[in-house]
Amino acid sequence: MTVGNEIFVPVLLGSDMNAYGMARSFHEAYGIKSLVLGRATLTATANSNIIEIREIPKLNEQDVFLPAILKIAEEYKDRKLLLLACGDDYAKLIINNKEKLTQHFAIPYIDKSLMERLVLKENFYEICEQYNFAYPKTTLCTYENKDTFEMNFDYPIIIKASNSVAYWNCSFPGKKKVFVAHDEAEKKAIIDAIYSSTYKDNLTIQEFIPGDDSYMRVLNAYVGKDGKVKLMSLGNPILEEHSPEGIGSYAAIINTFDKELLDKVRIFLEDIGYTGFANFDMKYDERDGQYKLFEINLRNGRSSYYVSASGHNLMKYVTEDHIYDKELPLTYAKDEHLWLIIPKGVLFKYTQNATLKRKAKQLIAAGKSTNSLFYNKDFNIVRWIKLTLNRLNYYRKYKKYFNNKGLS
Repeated sequence: MTVGNEIFVPVLLGSDMNAYGMARSFHEAYGIKSLVLGRATLTATANSNIIEIREIPKLNEQDVFLPAILKIAEEYKDRKLLLLACGDDYAKLIINNKEKLTQHFAIPYIDKSLMERLVLKENFYEICEQYNFAYPKTTLCTYENKDTFEMNFDYPIIIKASNSVAYWNCSFPGKKKVFVAHDEAEKKAIIDAIYSSTYKDNLTIQEFIPGDDSYMRVLNAYVGKDGKVKLMSLGNPILEEHSPEGIGSYAAIINTFDKELLDKVRIFLEDIGYTGFANFDMKYDERDGQYKLFEINLRNGRSSYYVSASGHNLMKYVTEDHIYDKELPLTYAKDEHLWLIIPKGVLFKYTQNATLKRKAKQLIAAGKSTNSLFYNKDFNIVRWIKLTLNRLNYYRKYKKYFNNKGLS
């Protein structure tokens, strides 16, 4: 199978689970192979027949990124190219280089000026105030005031990096994607550990919204190049990953629907001039009955294949819009489907919401469940064995890390 088709080639930046879900969506929609560029080949994208993967060391660095991407443009200059990011660092690089890249690629991303309003959490919460979105009580910790900053809310608290790209590139003992501190001593230990690394940017300190993983919501949207929302799909995570690097990433999602919420987000996106993919994380707060927004990601989410699995192929929307110039109506996804990357045994053992656990069992029995990494049209015995071993490893990880969000 050649990469892409005679009309266009999907060029995906990143080699993780998101990249595979996107490549699978392209294959399901058009029967084509995607070109995946990444710093390394990860299990999710290895040994695949629907991907051509090329390893480019330091691709997430500006002086490597632009020449490498322009080289791809030259190689495929006879076809339309759709450039898509699978992670925050690549989304930022595409946006920062958008002026040069749009000469060669379809770029379904916002401009740099809007990115700067949205990418830092403190700026995002200012916009939340403007558009009447609820969000967790929040304060900032800087490297300079780490020993003196004050909070107007009680423990437990969430501690996370304001600059996710810079945080991704740092390392220190006990590093986690997100921390929970239950008292002053734990707060100080976590902050000191973070700032002992190369990370010196701001930290976002938030109140902990009560409730288990099932109180989370994830919203993926696609906004057309005409500035109008084309697709919105709301997911109800029933279990998150709990390993240090995976905290906050979803392991199982059931599609859900809330018209009032979708209408509100749609109006917001169209009003600020947004285009392309948008991914929101939020949590339902039963104390006041509101969804509390955590952040907006300027790309489709890591777990966004849950949208395609339910019958609304997310990659088809961007292709029909940017490659084939088709008119797309507004769609609110409503079909229930279970997306998961963990074994059913892990799902049913650690899911704490009994109602959603029953619903998951019903969807599995009805044949409405999908693990995006296991694709029958991409069968390869080596790939299948590696994915199966990786999936079984979740039993060990949940046993070791479940609900441990401290420094230890």
